[in-house]
Amino acid sequence: MMSEVVIAGIGQTPVEEHWDKSLRELGLMALEAAVQDSGGLRPQALYVGNMFAPQLSRQAHLGALIADFAGLTGIEAVTIEAGGASGGAALRAAYLAVASGAVDVAMALGVEKFSDVIGAEVDAALATGGDSDYEAVQGLTPTAQAALLMRRYLYEYDVPRQAFAGFPIIAHANGVHNPNAMFRKAISAEVYQQASVVSDPLNLFDVAPLADGAAAVLLTRADLLPPAFPHRLARIAASSMATDTLALHDRPDPLEFRAARLSVERACEKARIVPAQVDIFELHDAYSIYAVLSLEAAGFAERGQGWKLAQNGAEPAVVSLRGSLPISVLGGFKARGNPGGAAGVYQAVEAALQLRGEARENQSPHARRVMIQNLAGPASSAVTHILEALD
Repeated sequence: MMSEVVIAGIGQTPVEEHWDKSLRELGLMALEAAVQDSGGLRPQALYVGNMFAPQLSRQAHLGALIADFAGLTGIEAVTIEAGGASGGAALRAAYLAVASGAVDVAMALGVEKFSDVIGAEVDAALATGGDSDYEAVQGLTPTAQAALLMRRYLYEYDVPRQAFAGFPIIAHANGVHNPNAMFRKAISAEVYQQASVVSDPLNLFDVAPLADGAAAVLLTRADLLPPAFPHRLARIAASSMATDTLALHDRPDPLEFRAARLSVERACEKARIVPAQVDIFELHDAYSIYAVLSLEAAGFAERGQGWKLAQNGAEPAVVSLRGSLPISVLGGFKARGNPGGAAGVYQAVEAALQLRGEARENQSPHARRVMIQNLAGPASSAVTHILEALD
């Protein structure tokens, strides 16, 4: 029988260009913060979510590297790589280790460092997440691929180009009060409209900035914690992972994020809920088009209608902080920044803050259940977790 798994400790670094810190130093900062937050629990297993360290930092074998640097030699430690979904996959591995009874305490740590190199070398590393033989060899980058998806969406559903503006506007508004966000300034519809084009039709605000960062969550069983634990607990009610074709051109419908849909359906089945019972959806908004397709895949909007959830009317936009389904509540990828393989763990930290009631100005008033979804590429891999507050 699966045991109830709770998040006992969380830690994160600001998402920015950490020129003066190494990969191991970033990882240690998040790890020690999570251990301290838990009251001193020591992980028996460490799962490190990372995608780019071998290419950008010239460092593999991160499990042993960070365990050694943290003074945890002897524990089980391994790197989990699943493209941009590496952080979510590391969280799932830690969850399964504790839920199965294999260990009592496990840590999911996401860490990524882009600033060790600059320019074309970063683009080349990003392209390894796609199909090397049929996509990367043709010069297709993730951003160019997202641009193709957005152009297809605009054509297929006859959507106005300005329809996507609401997503970065909401994300940047939410990032203002997040001390760990890379960008803490709100933007307007006019600023969005005037932004330079990155890959037509994507503009500067449709693409999340890549940056360095590390985040950690410490998982254990609720019955192992003292009754007077210092903060409210969040439990992981469900965990699910699904895959689709790696190459986008192999799909019968490129605008269907099938793996995202399957992972949501399976997670909701395990948690015995339906998506409508979720209070917050932390989605993978690396690109504005990803936010739209993820909302549709999760069942929150009909096909071709997801963009409407970010439109302001007489009431707040559905996905705004005061709407019925807040997203990007601490800035999301757009304002907090996109720390690559660490992003999925940042999502878990931010969800835990909401469920503890510790998100301050960004606190959603009725946060009892949060769904987080971490994607790799155009949902070639999708990891979904459902977190719930414990009374």
